[in-house]
Amino acid sequence: MAKLEYNAIGLMSGTSLDGLDICYVNFIYEDGRWSYRMLDADSVEYPESLHEALATAQDMSALEYARLHSDYGLFIGRQVRGFIEKRGIKPDFVASHGQTIFHQPSIRFTGQIGSGAGIAAETGVDTICDFRTTDVALGGQGAPLVPVGDRELFGEYGYCLNLGGFSNISFTKGEKRIAYDISPVNYVLNEYARRAGKEYDEDGKMARSGRICEELLQRLDALDFYHKGGPKSLGREWVEKEVFPLMESFSLSTEDSLATFVEHIARQIAANVEGGKVLVTGGGALNKYLLERMQANKPDAEYVVPDRLTVNFKEALIFAFLGALYMAGQANCLASVTGASRDNIGGCLYRGSIR
Repeated sequence: MAKLEYNAIGLMSGTSLDGLDICYVNFIYEDGRWSYRMLDADSVEYPESLHEALATAQDMSALEYARLHSDYGLFIGRQVRGFIEKRGIKPDFVASHGQTIFHQPSIRFTGQIGSGAGIAAETGVDTICDFRTTDVALGGQGAPLVPVGDRELFGEYGYCLNLGGFSNISFTKGEKRIAYDISPVNYVLNEYARRAGKEYDEDGKMARSGRICEELLQRLDALDFYHKGGPKSLGREWVEKEVFPLMESFSLSTEDSLATFVEHIARQIAANVEGGKVLVTGGGALNKYLLERMQANKPDAEYVVPDRLTVNFKEALIFAFLGALYMAGQANCLASVTGASRDNIGGCLYRGSIR
């Protein structure tokens, strides 16, 4: 294949709903290899009304849901247009993850809102979105999607571990890339922090001050999900059905709940890392107490937290990369990761202008 080069904007909004990440990246494909340069990035906090709507979208009527899908896409488009105009850049395309509202691959169903048509209309830039549904239609989990980027862009690490709303891990075994979700992280931690009037537990200070409830810890570790083989993925529905009711049944203080769940996260990560060099990104990588507990539970692992730009924007970077693979006609969903019947090219393209 001839040399390819793209300047792309990647967008990510995770289950923790802490905002929209925007990452501008240059990709080059040459001699069978991809390389990248992160050129700029920014994060946009959601207005309170939009945050509330996204947090409750699963309970909306069909009409309300469809309206939010459109409104949210237009909101994203306006943020991206502002990003483009402020920097005077000309991206080749935008690649948007959207906001996952429903994710039930066992019944061949997943839903990410944020109209790609709205983004293309507001920006005038070709927009790729809806990366998961083809994989789910092929019997896959539709997740995680990041591992193809881990393999191509961060191959020097034995493991790539992301600590976002959920933790997920990817690594190469034999000739295959293996990846799966490990456990909830910020989706649970942020919920308990909000009960104390904070958006998140800065540096894990509240968790550090709490006491671990051994009985709750054992019951969390015993949940069925952790004893299943991959491919496997987690969603909001599982947490609300399995995790929150279990934690609430113990009537612990916020600090003790956080301390116990941090230990649970660390133990589950330890069970999935054999040792060696581990790249750690996502908001949880900035939780000092969580990192300490991870190290204590797996002393022979070298957890590497990179620069802040990579920590905060790696997933947006990789969604830009998924868009580059889409444009290049290369697989961006790996069957070895998702369990689909074959590798596939996920995504839907909305043209931003007439050629």
